[in-house]
Amino acid sequence: MTYYFSKTLKGDFNDTVDQVTAALKTEQFGVLTEIDIKATLKKKLDVNFNNYKILGACNPPYAHQALLAENKIGTMLPCNVIVQELDSGDIEVAAVNPMASMQAVENDDLKGIAEEITGKLKAVIEGL
Repeated sequence: MTYYFSKTLKGDFNDTVDQVTAALKTEQFGVLTEIDIKATLKKKLDVNFNNYKILGACNPPYAHQALLAENKIGTMLPCNVIVQELDSGDIEVAAVNPMASMQAVENDDLKGIAEEITGKLKAVIEGL
């Protein structure tokens, strides 16, 4: 089992970030955090890097269920989705695979939640 699933697209980086954000919204995810890796590396290390953003996506009802089932699960929230510009100019969108990350947690109550969130994130990626 891979720890992520992804899709490579053609297009503008910022438009793709907007498209991903809208696609997440259709699956009831909000973006809680947006980390601009390119800007951060430039500011902190004076390093040039390709466009790369990490979107911290959260589906509140499922997050609530997961927290009720396992109060330390917040260490694995939110679900990260990356949008990165490849050297080719293409844009790759990748999302964490919750089923892979939940294997580290020994709590059967989380399995169904992880399966549903995995399906929703896969739908986002496949729908792009």
